[in-house]
Amino acid sequence: MNKIYLDHAATTYVKPEVIEEMTQVLVQFGNPSSTHSFGRSAKSLIESSRKQIAALLGAKAKEILFNSCATEGNNWIIQQAVKSLGVTRIISSEMEHHAVLYPVKAWQKEGIAVEFVKVLADGQLDLVHLESLLQNNQPTLVSLMHINNETGIINDLVGIGNLCKQYGAYYHADMVQSVGKYPINLAELPVDFMVASAHKFHGPKGAGLVYVKSPLVLQPTILGGEQEKGYRAGTEAPHQIVGMAKALELSYVHLEAERTHIQALKQYTLEQLQQHLPGTEPNGNPEMTTYNILNVRLPLSAEKASMLLFALDMKNIAISRGSACQSGSGKPSHVLACFLNDEQGAMPNIRISFAENNTKEEIDYLVAALTEA
Repeated sequence: MNKIYLDHAATTYVKPEVIEEMTQVLVQFGNPSSTHSFGRSAKSLIESSRKQIAALLGAKAKEILFNSCATEGNNWIIQQAVKSLGVTRIISSEMEHHAVLYPVKAWQKEGIAVEFVKVLADGQLDLVHLESLLQNNQPTLVSLMHINNETGIINDLVGIGNLCKQYGAYYHADMVQSVGKYPINLAELPVDFMVASAHKFHGPKGAGLVYVKSPLVLQPTILGGEQEKGYRAGTEAPHQIVGMAKALELSYVHLEAERTHIQALKQYTLEQLQQHLPGTEPNGNPEMTTYNILNVRLPLSAEKASMLLFALDMKNIAISRGSACQSGSGKPSHVLACFLNDEQGAMPNIRISFAENNTKEEIDYLVAALTEA
């Protein structure tokens, strides 16, 4: 069988229509900051993409800023919440991506108060605990993701945002795993800041976006030019931005059909795993996880588990243990450690994440390979 890619939460393939659009833009090589026709043409492509993305996400064009990736966006927001908005306390969760946890903990070392929301046994955030933390008059940033990148657990974005609004806190949501996969109307969501990366929804790597709700203003971290309205210096890459806009457009055009296929495939995968590997259990409540990510515990010995991903890779199957940014560290998942007990945490876990081009035949091959492990 051909190579099987089931790691779409790490990155996705770039769709042919996106490649075609980007290739056409690459020949228009003007610097977007130049005032001559070459530059104006490049600038026009960027601004058209900004308007397109804003419309797809229910935002104003001036609220969408372009950067290299969500990691950059998360760092910028967390840094500038303190420097620009006077935040003296940050509330987050130990289940966040390290692109949030590391800058939050860096501020903690500098004297900023940091609180972590408790996690319930099913992997959901304890919103009662969050509300108790918010009952404080300190200027606060709440940094909690929408969908967890390892488990697929969906947090109550609106519930969190409404609590933040009620208690006067700023809300920053990492929405990397939801943009392009769920309808989003930022004008109606109680979210102040949001980040996304194009490569998570079949766009190019090296392109990301930040949403800053008007009239909030953050100061730039990268200095040296007036690009992106002065928020981020450096010559923009029109082909990357246009590719991101095209990928997001396609994601929403085909959303329902692709979601139906992927949801059925995820359910089929869990059923087959539990049938052929009795004792397989999902991590997190399946009813509260996104349709394209399945994270499970497997009834395998530690010896077999240690070489599992290598063995699958030798059979041309690509899956992961969790975040691609940390999968090479060899450390246990910091996400699963938040809500699994010792016995559950000792079992090997894998993350299978799907796209619309995956098939039941591929799942059958995966299950057979796991059964032989």
